[in-house]
Amino acid sequence: MKIAQGHLKKVVAMEEGGEYCIDVMLQLQAVDSALKKAGGLILENHLQTCVANSIKKGEDKKVIAEVMKVWTKSS
Repeated sequence: MKIAQGHLKKVVAMEEGGEYCIDVMLQLQAVDSALKKAGGLILENHLQTCVANSIKKGEDKKVIAEVMKVWTKSS
């Protein structure tokens, strides 16, 4: 998340500084990539901990629906 934050600060500075639009777009792609990577890590951790524990408790339908809701929104 801090990497994405750093890239975003750079985007703001570039925009305020009147940098070339394509360079700003490339920096925005770096923000997007960093956020996707962070999201993947958070999802992986959630699946390994919260989801696994919920399945053991018999709450599999609830937790699967929750994950699918988030997955659908991200598509």
